[in-house]
Amino acid sequence: MSNKVEIKYENIPFLEKKDNKIQLLCNNIFDILNINNWELSIVICDDLFIKLLNKEYRNIDEATDVLSFSQLEDNFPLSCNKNVYAGDIVISLDTLKRNAEEFNVDINEEFIRLILHGILHIRGYTHSDNSSEQKMIMYQEEIMNKLTGVKIF
Repeated sequence: MSNKVEIKYENIPFLEKKDNKIQLLCNNIFDILNINNWELSIVICDDLFIKLLNKEYRNIDEATDVLSFSQLEDNFPLSCNKNVYAGDIVISLDTLKRNAEEFNVDINEEFIRLILHGILHIRGYTHSDNSSEQKMIMYQEEIMNKLTGVKIF
């Protein structure tokens, strides 16, 4: 068995040919994190779609860059003999583009960072804010260094 990633699009039809690259990116992240037999859903959407989810699930009435919805039980092993549905990651391409401009990074780098961020949350990592002193953010950036050069867009 191996990891499976299902990629869906909401109001973003032009990205549909990027599925293979996104799958490879996720596989690279799974390898780095030693994750096996996960099933994961990634939804790439616009601000309107993610804003509705953010309002419904977090009671925050604004768009955000990434939402993660873990389906894992607290002590579920990273690797097991059967596939397990790990969860869902939702990424707003609109906010991603604004983030890339604001932080002066390439859109590919920001996309990778958001996918990685979502996977880390599903894996159980948390942070109280987005400051670089947060343990999860430091780990995220350590992994980002291993993923440089990956091109999605």
